[in-house]
Amino acid sequence: MSDTILKTAQPDTGKLAGLTLGALGVVYGDIGTSPLYTLRECFGGEHGLELNPANIMGIMSLVFWALVIVVTVKYVLFVMRADNKGEGGILSLLALATHTRPTSSGKLTLLTALGLCGAALFYGDGMITPAMSVLSAVEGLEVAEPALESVVVPVTVAILIALFGIQSHGTSRVGALFGPIMIAWFLTIGGLGLIQVVQQPSVLAAFDPRYAYAFFHANGWVGFLVLGAVVLAVTGGEALYADMGHFGRFPIQLAWLGVVLPALLLNYLGQCALLLSDPSAVRSPFYLLAPDWGLYPLIALSTMATVIASQAVISGVFSLTRQAVQLGLCPRLHIRHTSNEEEGQIYIPRANWGLLIAIIGLVVIFQSSSRLAAAYGIAVTGDMIITTILALVVAHRRWNWSVPLCLTLGAGFLAVDLSFFAANAVKIPHGGWVPLVIAAITVGLMATWRRGRAVLSIRLAEESLPLDAFIRRQAKSADIHRVKGTAVFMTSSSNTVPIALLHNLKHNQVLHERVVFVTVLVDDVPRVPAKDRVLVEGLAEGFYRITVRYGFSQEPNIPKALRLCKAFGLEFDVMATSFFLGRETLIPQMNSQMALWREKLFVVMARTSVSATDFFKLPPNRVVELGTQVQL
Repeated sequence: MSDTILKTAQPDTGKLAGLTLGALGVVYGDIGTSPLYTLRECFGGEHGLELNPANIMGIMSLVFWALVIVVTVKYVLFVMRADNKGEGGILSLLALATHTRPTSSGKLTLLTALGLCGAALFYGDGMITPAMSVLSAVEGLEVAEPALESVVVPVTVAILIALFGIQSHGTSRVGALFGPIMIAWFLTIGGLGLIQVVQQPSVLAAFDPRYAYAFFHANGWVGFLVLGAVVLAVTGGEALYADMGHFGRFPIQLAWLGVVLPALLLNYLGQCALLLSDPSAVRSPFYLLAPDWGLYPLIALSTMATVIASQAVISGVFSLTRQAVQLGLCPRLHIRHTSNEEEGQIYIPRANWGLLIAIIGLVVIFQSSSRLAAAYGIAVTGDMIITTILALVVAHRRWNWSVPLCLTLGAGFLAVDLSFFAANAVKIPHGGWVPLVIAAITVGLMATWRRGRAVLSIRLAEESLPLDAFIRRQAKSADIHRVKGTAVFMTSSSNTVPIALLHNLKHNQVLHERVVFVTVLVDDVPRVPAKDRVLVEGLAEGFYRITVRYGFSQEPNIPKALRLCKAFGLEFDVMATSFFLGRETLIPQMNSQMALWREKLFVVMARTSVSATDFFKLPPNRVVELGTQVQL
């Protein structure tokens, strides 16, 4: 299966090297820094796990098989095969699984609800990961000098502010900066682990799954609960798929199999070898791998690596947010492209600064990575379960895999995913509630926006007229004066008269000699090629309907799309064209199709939306806005 999956349109060698380096710098920071805290949490006092050779070998076996099954087999070889024309992430997977965009009624299907929950959990992960990663690295100062404990939180906050401050420069530049650092990181942690493995080669026997079985048999319920810490070894695996649109599938797979996985395994084996020879190292098995002279340099490198770890989820949040905007799940946002070559590399200011505020709040509240560890696993394992389900649906519906094969594969993946989730569920009272609250709020906002837009469309349709009947009436009427020029009316419905046109007729009693109705549709694919961008229909003398199609990973640009109409015999001089937009003032009311509190929330969200002029890249000095009040 792997030969088929890895067969893809591979870039030339130079570009492949650059993309692989960028992937190391952006995608693998999160999972690449998990050795900082995973084994420490496994043997932490919370579980009461006895530090003996059998338990050490059992934990190492569990970590090894988690990396193989969850990351290598599931994400790298299976889930990343769900390549939605180059784009990854939970919403891209949802589009593949459902074949269609969300229903116009705004009602949630089961698969759509699962997709929204998965997206919401990823946002929770995006908030917790940077806080957890950077805190765990800076806490190395306590290992070197306990008196420095008081500076850990302030230093962490300062580092996070600096990280989010450079996001506007773009993923490619950030990846080029971070890639060499991550190569140094993986070589360092792999080398430190190898030194211990050479001294204690018996630790290699942990690859035998019987050690994992013996661990559960000996420790029972406590052994099961330790899975809540073992899962920390695979956190960040979901970023491989979420960031696929930034670098492509093959560079991400190549970086994992060629660099990241070998380095991680060597480091975990080295930590376990150290614990076998010196159980007192359990207080910080990662940092105590280093010789005394190398401790501070390792702390510095770890801090840089965990800053980079945050980049993986930040890039994923940007990609997910853009998809949510295009799929009608959240208000329009200002999205900036940061690369002329890679379309997936973007920067979203509101998402960037909102994420930073939430992360700083978590750092200040929890104060340490050990406390945050309780909140960490729920978001990751919940997202893993949803990803597995949606990927299996795609395998059956899109790849035509048989039901028995999908059920067999699903049973194996879900057995692991559900075990990790159940082990983390006991942490809910101790911090695990944080990502659940974040996810619940996010799902509520997405569902409210989606439902609100559907209700608004219904209300506007009720106040409008059928387009065909309107055009027939205007063709026979001699009362309306036609003026020179072109008027473009942006409308969400291609079959009804835009409210802006009715208001223009009412107040100005004129029509332009050429009237164009433009409807923008977002297909359930990441990108629509330029040749399929526009469809032009002549409705009557001087009346045209244009349908403009985009993928959910593309930004609308109406002036650019109108230039494509020349191929249909319809030419535009944008600076001689007037663009008419409707601006709705929304009024909540009782006894509507939404609860009153949701209507009010929808109104607030609508007010935060980027203007249609900016979102559709319309020339501001050619835009005319006509307002109307709409009761929801």
